[in-house]
Amino acid sequence: MPDLMTILYAAMWFLLFGGLFGAALAVCSKVFYVKTDPKIEEVRALLPGANCGGCGFSSCDACAEAIAGGKASVIACTVADDEAHEKIAAAMGQKAEKSVRRRAQVMCSGTCDLAQKKYLYDGAQDCVSAIRLAGGAKTCPYGCIGLGSCAAACKFQAIHVINGVAAIDYHACIGCGTCVRTCPKGIIELIPFDAKHWVGCKSRDKGSAVRSYCEVGCIGCKLCEKNCPSGAITVTDSVAHIDYEKCTGCGICEEKCPRKIIWSGESQKADGIIRGDEDLNPDHGKNAPVNNEKDA
Repeated sequence: MPDLMTILYAAMWFLLFGGLFGAALAVCSKVFYVKTDPKIEEVRALLPGANCGGCGFSSCDACAEAIAGGKASVIACTVADDEAHEKIAAAMGQKAEKSVRRRAQVMCSGTCDLAQKKYLYDGAQDCVSAIRLAGGAKTCPYGCIGLGSCAAACKFQAIHVINGVAAIDYHACIGCGTCVRTCPKGIIELIPFDAKHWVGCKSRDKGSAVRSYCEVGCIGCKLCEKNCPSGAITVTDSVAHIDYEKCTGCGICEEKCPRKIIWSGESQKADGIIRGDEDLNPDHGKNAPVNNEKDA
């Protein structure tokens, strides 16, 4: 029965070589084994796994390795809550510092009906592409382009483009900073989550120039600076800035501002900058802005 013998010989050789290769792999795995710090796995298990990059590292694995190696703080992860930070600190034999929750804020108020335009843009629906064409369609060189590159980059769907300006969903935002790094105009900042006020403008142009292209832009009049009782707001480079360590949230700056460019959540909603669900772009996060321009 030559056919049966051929099959048996083949099976024998298969088993022999399989055993030899298996033994060789087992030896290699022992010889070339790379020891890993068990703390890395322990810390990694406590991280949320968002891989958002808010910690400054490329992934949660890299963040865990940096924390375990003492190259990053135990509160490096911006997504993790205080409880997770305490557990990570305990795993590292440390005491966790109190972290300050932060949120993103778009420092622009130039909606479609308030900001002048240089031209009608009909290109790729992406801010990075649009900025290459004379800095974008809006006349203001510092204004939000409104094509949603930040929304597309946000893994938590915390940004929507409303009336030509990106708006943050504070409850969905975890303060990772991805939008900050994505915005080609650099007009998104991370501020304390419970901040009551912010300056909705980043223009460094003189007041006369700002008036020519935006109905609400900061003109650097310094009325807010002069009236702030805690010295928390100052005007530099023709635009107001708030020091949140000094700000008490009294609201005097918002009251005194003649351009109404110092906002709170209540005032933005009242003026239509932040709107209800019926005004949200159904394609939010997909680079398509809402067009609420008034009829000519």
